[in-house]
Amino acid sequence: MVTLSFPSPSLSFVEGGTCKSSHVSRVLFSGTDTNHGESSETNSILRDVHISERLLEDFTELARENTEKDLETCGTLAAFLERGIFYVTTLIIPKQESTSNSCQAMNEVEVFSIQNERELYPVGWIHTHPSQGCFMSSVDLHTHYSYQVMVPEAFAIVVAPTDSSKSHGIFKLTDPGGMEVLRSCSGTGFHPHKEPEDGNPVYEHCSNVYKNSNLRFEIFDLR
Repeated sequence: MVTLSFPSPSLSFVEGGTCKSSHVSRVLFSGTDTNHGESSETNSILRDVHISERLLEDFTELARENTEKDLETCGTLAAFLERGIFYVTTLIIPKQESTSNSCQAMNEVEVFSIQNERELYPVGWIHTHPSQGCFMSSVDLHTHYSYQVMVPEAFAIVVAPTDSSKSHGIFKLTDPGGMEVLRSCSGTGFHPHKEPEDGNPVYEHCSNVYKNSNLRFEIFDLR
């Protein structure tokens, strides 16, 4: 569970190469989730998003200390838009308070400042499930709604190191089904959601996110 509102750096990493589209491939997932593996029709009109696989690896390493203590870790993913493609160039890990199944971001003005200075879009977020499986909890879905309602391409990455079938997943709410469910839901904490009226699941794997081995990025660890 993550409470991360929609929206002095201590770490910065730049991966070699340039922000071009060479050496690009679709992000693949270990294991297949039949309930959330299909793409909604709106994916065909979503802009592509490029992200470095190294960024995911570095976040996992930065979260390792918390993971070993069974504490969640969360961060914001920011991107620039060039010729109709979002390039994720910045991972911001805010000050936060965590438990084994929750993560509360704090001092988010610092996060907004970094995004605004670089004129970046908040296209997603990432968090760990240190001792749970790779899925989106009801609280995660509400957190993600606040991103996707502003940027349709927004995605959520769940890192689940103890899930032997799928160590990470990249998810989004189905549109319009899942978005309508979350828009009309006033529940708080962990709670069930009704099934969308269009017969699709509430959320699904993203099909418009690609890994780009040449993509440069920065990490700001504000903890």
